[in-house]
Amino acid sequence: MKWSLLIARVGGTEVRIHVTFFLLLAFVVWSVGPLAAAFVLTIFLCVLLHEFGHVAAARAFGIRTPDVTLLPIGGLARLERMPRRPSRELVVAVAGPAVNVVIAAVLFFVLREWPTPLTPELDLGTVPGFLAALLVVNLWLVAFNMIPAFPMDGGRVLRALLATRLPYARATRWAAYTGQVLAVAAAFFALLNGHLILLAIAIFIFIGAGHEAAAARFEDGTRGLPVHAAMMSRFETVSPTDTLQTAVDRLLAGAQHDFPVVDGSGAIRGLLTRSDLVAALAEHGAGHPVFDVALPDPPTVAADAPLSQALEQMAADASETLLVVDADNEGRLAGMLTRSNLAELLMVRRAVESKVGR
Repeated sequence: MKWSLLIARVGGTEVRIHVTFFLLLAFVVWSVGPLAAAFVLTIFLCVLLHEFGHVAAARAFGIRTPDVTLLPIGGLARLERMPRRPSRELVVAVAGPAVNVVIAAVLFFVLREWPTPLTPELDLGTVPGFLAALLVVNLWLVAFNMIPAFPMDGGRVLRALLATRLPYARATRWAAYTGQVLAVAAAFFALLNGHLILLAIAIFIFIGAGHEAAAARFEDGTRGLPVHAAMMSRFETVSPTDTLQTAVDRLLAGAQHDFPVVDGSGAIRGLLTRSDLVAALAEHGAGHPVFDVALPDPPTVAADAPLSQALEQMAADASETLLVVDADNEGRLAGMLTRSNLAELLMVRRAVESKVGR
């Protein structure tokens, strides 16, 4: 995620903090005090453990989680994919809230040594008050995350339950629509009562639910297709010895944004993306050789592989472009697969299906 800082790696998963999180801490320190900031940090430690509950459950099913990002409104674990079996998705979805239940249970037993009423007047300056408030927050996190709205855990639970009776794409749409309806209701309530944080959460849920529905429609529309059915077969390349100016000329001459770097024998030597090209121009100038700034080991996929495999690979690597190789021709470059041409493929298929359905 953009504007996030890497702070640790745990079992192959990067732990990141979004820069806006520090703005939240600064605001809390300024408006309430350092003790409240310490309490916020402790809450977000619980949120991080919640996300690693999802990570552990997903890993049990062979699913990697490239990173977990802490945001001011919570945590986000980016799984390379969700399990397609409803029972497994249900396990992954509830694993996070289950961690908060365990934390709350541990705090409850610890607090038995200190009889502390759970009231809004809890004193964070005392150990029992601090722990009691943390117990309440963890119970609140369970209730909040189990709201049946994408991309909350409750939305994934709802999809998993619906998917036991409906096709996966339709179950996703129904769960997404439910989330958007709840988000709109929450936004109206927030506007009427001046709750800006709730409004931000409602907007996040509405957008997230829309993305989930779009992803499900996309996957459903491309199911059963091989990679070569969606790849670009006409594209420009650059050689390792070409200058950045050559790449600029080809960028401006057409709609292609990324350029495979191919040597005289046809072997793939790298990939020059538009963002890397622009950065290299600013740093080195137009006369610099392409090979020095190209991605040396670009992600590839076989032309006859299922398109679903390519989609999972793009999601796992957060890549915009895959180079398609021909396994029958010594792994030579056969085409390119980009998110934009995948979207165009889906648009064409929908148009054709709509025409046939009339």
